[in-house]
Amino acid sequence: MTTETSALTTAPAAGPPEDPKSPDVRSLFLAGPFIQLLDPATGEMPDGARAPFDLLIKHFEAQGISVHNAHRREAWGAQLMRPEQCTGLDQEEIRKADVFVAIPGFPPSPGTHIEVGWASAFDKPIVLLLERGREYTFLIQGLHTVATVEYVVYTDIAASLSAVDKAVHRAVTRHRAANRTA
Repeated sequence: MTTETSALTTAPAAGPPEDPKSPDVRSLFLAGPFIQLLDPATGEMPDGARAPFDLLIKHFEAQGISVHNAHRREAWGAQLMRPEQCTGLDQEEIRKADVFVAIPGFPPSPGTHIEVGWASAFDKPIVLLLERGREYTFLIQGLHTVATVEYVVYTDIAASLSAVDKAVHRAVTRHRAANRTA
């Protein structure tokens, strides 16, 4: 996928100045690749794989947002839950969250893609963080046609936190406006 893909570079609609903290976002589900990132020798996520999730969790929690995240809940792989436990828990946390944020993964994470589908089916505002220069599935690229989605194309997540905040704001604001008129 290139950054020229129109669906992923659409400018935000004109409107009031954006304050990422203005929408009433109390909870967020942060999804991303997990099992495929575990080190086979230790069974845990290496620091480099863990870093973007840890950074985003700390960033959102510093804003007073409760972050639900399987990576942290399962001690970055040290305390993996059984499929029968984590599946229902993840689905329920997505259902209750005000907004869904995901790193779809490269190569694509099957679990994350299922969670993206749940978020879409539950009509959640969605923010997808896409690494610049990577190819993503057509359904990720076209999700904005059936759900409220904001894309953030990044090179460095730490340098993109402001863009992530603005995308959360836009997604939540657009979603709430659409539901008021529906």
